[in-house]
Amino acid sequence: MLNIRRLSLDEAKILIDGATKKSQEMNIPMCIAVTDESGNLVTFDRMDGAKITSISIAIDKAFTAAGARNGTHVYNQLCQPGQPTFGIHITNGGHFCVIGGGLPITVDGHIVGGIGVSAGTAIQDQEVAEAAVEYFMGQTGYEASA
Repeated sequence: MLNIRRLSLDEAKILIDGATKKSQEMNIPMCIAVTDESGNLVTFDRMDGAKITSISIAIDKAFTAAGARNGTHVYNQLCQPGQPTFGIHITNGGHFCVIGGGLPITVDGHIVGGIGVSAGTAIQDQEVAEAAVEYFMGQTGYEASA
């Protein structure tokens, strides 16, 4: 029997809050998605003015981060022609995202979810995702773990 650790809706909303705060500081309205440990959507928020095209990108970033157990930025360099994971970006029905801005949420050594942020540059999206995770850890008292 498996015991699955998973974000609650309330915890997912904390991640949304953290991402929103950082997005507002940067003055970049973002699309923010949070998934469970399997990459299934728990909650989503599109800030006023966020790009419509970023909706599915944010969801795909969160899906990839949780499901692949790694930040999406990691796969950007690994999926170049000649690299070992070239072509991974077309797997999973095209939902595997290699653009920075998706991070797994790890608590006590367990992936419990993923966050995906989109609407800025990949670097800005990554910065907002990192701020959201840091905010989440501070608000919940959990300690980030690798």
